[in-house]
Amino acid sequence: MAKFLLIYRDEVEPKSQPSPEEMQGFLAMWGEWFQKFGGKIVDGGDALLPTGRVLKAGGEVSNGPYVEAKEMLGGYSVVQAEHYEEAVVIAKECPICKVGGMIEIREFAGYN
Repeated sequence: MAKFLLIYRDEVEPKSQPSPEEMQGFLAMWGEWFQKFGGKIVDGGDALLPTGRVLKAGGEVSNGPYVEAKEMLGGYSVVQAEHYEEAVVIAKECPICKVGGMIEIREFAGYN
């Protein structure tokens, strides 16, 4: 069985902040997704703040993540699946897709 990284992407421009009720509903959707795919989601991951640093070759550090990007990395999860197709089935039901986000699905090389 392979592991896949689900990378959540969204537009850089922030949308309006959700109300507390909307946020609770969104978190409930995540809970339902985790429960539905139980043992397949091996790490629920976390959201990422829009701040960051970029370390370039030679040791130069700049504020990031990426000034020219139209999308930002919003978070991640790790799933275990037989193949890409199964990982896609799991990703399609992720709540981030229901609010306009995108998911990049990448297979781990398995070096560890």
